[in-house]
Amino acid sequence: MISKLAFNCPTVTLSNGKKMPILGIGTSPFGGYSDEAFVYALRECGIRHLDASKYSGIEEQLAVAIQESCVPRSELWITNKLWPLDYGYDSAMEACLASCTRMGIDYFDMYMLHWPDSMQPGRSNRELRAESWRALEELEKLGRCRSIGVSNFMIHHLQQLKEDCGAVPHANQVEYHVYQQPRQLVEYCHEEGIVFQGYSPLAKGQALGDPTVLKLAEKYGRTPAQICIRWNIQNEVVTTPKSTKIERVRENCDVFGFQLEDADMEELTQLHDGRHVCWDPTNVE
Repeated sequence: MISKLAFNCPTVTLSNGKKMPILGIGTSPFGGYSDEAFVYALRECGIRHLDASKYSGIEEQLAVAIQESCVPRSELWITNKLWPLDYGYDSAMEACLASCTRMGIDYFDMYMLHWPDSMQPGRSNRELRAESWRALEELEKLGRCRSIGVSNFMIHHLQQLKEDCGAVPHANQVEYHVYQQPRQLVEYCHEEGIVFQGYSPLAKGQALGDPTVLKLAEKYGRTPAQICIRWNIQNEVVTTPKSTKIERVRENCDVFGFQLEDADMEELTQLHDGRHVCWDPTNVE
C-alpha cells in the first residue's frame, strides 16, 4: 500500500489510484500560523502535502506562501475543505471554485466536506450532506477536485452517504492521536477502501509530556513529537502536524529514519482513553 517518494516520504494509495503523501503540514491559524515555517516545510524539508480549509481564513496567505516556496504546483498535494455554511449543491460548487481562486490554483488534489453538521437551522443535515457530496462528484468530473473526501465523519455519517449517494469517499480526516483512537471507525474505513487521515497527532501538546512517550523518546534518541508522529505513520494514518517554529517543523518532518518496535507501538496504543482535544462529531445527526 505504501511506496516511497523521491524525497523519502511514503505515500498512501487512494481508491482512485492517486497517491497522497502520508506526512503533510497543517495550516490552521488557531494556535498560530507562520508563513516562514510553512515555506520552510516545503522548501527545506521536502513536504508536499498541504492541509487547508476555508474555515481557517488564510487561503490568500497560503497562495502567497506557495508562490514564495517556488515548488511547482504539479509536485504539491493540496487539500481543502467545504465549510458547512456552504453546504448545498449550488453553494458547494461556488465555494470550491472561490477557494481555488483565493489560493491561486486551478484544482484541489483533495476536497472534503469539513463537518457532518450543516449548521443551517431548519435544514436536514443528511440531505445537505448528500446535496453537497453530489456537487463534489461533479467538481471531480470537471477536474477541479482530483479526489473527494470527508472530515470528522463517523460511521453512521458514512453509511448514510453511501445509502443516499452510493458514495465511498476517498478519505476521511478525523482527530487521531494516542489518546483518541476511534478503532471501529478506522476498521470501517479500511473495509470500505477509505483512506484514514488523522489530525492533532500530538493531542495539542498533551501527549508530549506523557511518561510512556517520554520513555520511548529517550530509548530511541528522538523527541516526544517524533515518537507520536512516527506511531501515526506506522499505523498507516495520514498525518498533518502543524507548528509556527522552524525547528519544530524540521523535527516533525524527520520521522523516517527510525522504526518503533512492535511492543512499543502496542504500549502507545494502550494510552487510548477516548479524550478529544478538538471537536467531537459523535452525536451529530
